[in-house]
Amino acid sequence: MDKLNISVVVPLYNEAESLPELAAWIDRVMRENGFSYELILIDDGSSDGSWEEVERLKTQYPAIRGIGFARNYGKSAALYCGFAAAEGEVVITMDADLQDSPDEIPELRRMILEEGYDLVSGWKKRRHDPIGKRWPSKFFNWTARAASGIRLHDFNCGLKAYRRKVVKAIEVYGEMHRFIPFLAKQAGFGRIGEKVVDHRARKYGSSKFGLERTVKGYLDLITVLFMTHFGRSPMYFFGSLGTLMFLMGGGTTVWIIAEKLWKQSHALPLRAVTDQPLFYLAILAVILGVQLFLAGFLGELINRGSSERNKYLIDKTL
Repeated sequence: MDKLNISVVVPLYNEAESLPELAAWIDRVMRENGFSYELILIDDGSSDGSWEEVERLKTQYPAIRGIGFARNYGKSAALYCGFAAAEGEVVITMDADLQDSPDEIPELRRMILEEGYDLVSGWKKRRHDPIGKRWPSKFFNWTARAASGIRLHDFNCGLKAYRRKVVKAIEVYGEMHRFIPFLAKQAGFGRIGEKVVDHRARKYGSSKFGLERTVKGYLDLITVLFMTHFGRSPMYFFGSLGTLMFLMGGGTTVWIIAEKLWKQSHALPLRAVTDQPLFYLAILAVILGVQLFLAGFLGELINRGSSERNKYLIDKTL
């Protein structure tokens, strides 16, 4: 089999109306530029006949490959399966709602192959979304930019280009598709670029965006940051915090008891140790410190039995 120039990975959920136009558009762009390609359509448990449309389009466009989920698992699951199936030299991801333009594909591919980027993310500088979607997205991107140190304007843009080895090295799950640039950076692919892309108004159907996705996005950001810094050595986090709590609680307890003994030896008025709220707070801090230490030990034991503990990405050998 000849080497494919491009794999286009498209997750979809209830997008039957837009699929024929999207497939024809992608095919036209590929033919005009002489690219060999595959179009991987991942149906995320649609209920509007999207899978039947994928099957029909397969007879018209042989480059189409289809993956159909039994139920709705989410965009990250769809991308994970699409990345596993992709065989192209460059992998392009885009949404199925026609808001991302396939006309951007040749330039994205050029930036990967000629400018040396590992990943190029689209930036929808001029968006055609309702204000209720734009402003939460702006705040989220600002937070992700500050936390990750990656200077991108639009982490969640569905239109991205990757070297094939990038998508094979990262694991996308939960709502982690929002943080693919961060996952790529942590995997050792630091050459991340950005391109202003055309963003179109939705032509068919309705947006799946909601408040729940925003909340999940922030929780996943915290998860990514924690796993990046402490995933391989949880004792560094829990042990340090446990030590701090134990020392604070133990020191406070010793101080309270020493103060009582000193006042007792000098016949000064005093309160019983058990009558002081600070004593109970100190005991609580000691208990929490021990529990955090135990959590760190458990984390290290789990890591010790993990098959991933000695998995490293080797880029070059001689």
